[in-house]
Amino acid sequence: MTATDLEVVQESIYDHPKYYDLVFGADCAAEVNFILACAKRYATGKVRKLFEPACGTGRLLVSLAKQGYEVAGIDLNPKAVAFSNQRMRRGGFPESAWEADMSDFTTRKRYDVAFNTINSFRHLHTEKQALGHLRSMGQCIRKGGLYLLGVHLTPTTANPSETESWSARRGNLAVNTHMWTIDRNKRTRIERFGIRFDIHTPSRSWRIEDVLVLRSYTAPQMAKLIAAAEVWECVETFDFHYEIDEPVEVDAACEDVVYVLRKR
Repeated sequence: MTATDLEVVQESIYDHPKYYDLVFGADCAAEVNFILACAKRYATGKVRKLFEPACGTGRLLVSLAKQGYEVAGIDLNPKAVAFSNQRMRRGGFPESAWEADMSDFTTRKRYDVAFNTINSFRHLHTEKQALGHLRSMGQCIRKGGLYLLGVHLTPTTANPSETESWSARRGNLAVNTHMWTIDRNKRTRIERFGIRFDIHTPSRSWRIEDVLVLRSYTAPQMAKLIAAAEVWECVETFDFHYEIDEPVEVDAACEDVVYVLRKR
């Protein structure tokens, strides 16, 4: 079967958590190790409770729960929340995710460390929503705690990446992913990206097509936003290789950046 013969559906990739989990789960161990290393190095006090906005399928939550941490998360997609909670139950842990808008939410307890490592923050399309998120996170993280925020920045001294392709496999399931730029509006800072999952099992091959709408940030725009929230100090920055001993200096050429933010 050729690519043009695939059955195609126009649906949100977030409504297919099984495939999303496979596609974006390759760096799970590296992310977990990085989160815990940052907690040890930059947080004040003991770290026991961890929180993830836009937790998706719960891959990080369950991995951290297995290491003895109390975990919780929110997501706007009910199918992702159900998938995450089912995964926690299978692991012998209590359900820990609930539906909420990450631009405006509250939690019943305060957490020591939070993380959002794979660009979900850019789904907030306005300055008001982005500030609301940083301030909501400030309400749920204790003083001296951390928020690890991963953002794909727009470089200003080089051309941004326009396409990306990768593959993932688990048993008899294989997913080939391709993502490409549709358009970028510099005035509104809204970018649209096409994304497709080509899914192959022994009994079926088919394609999911979706469009992701994301807000763009240059390095100065991101620094200005963090300062405007008046909640966080940036204590270090890293790239998406998650090497705790290799921090990076954010400049006009940077794209993938993890901001280590500490609650004032």
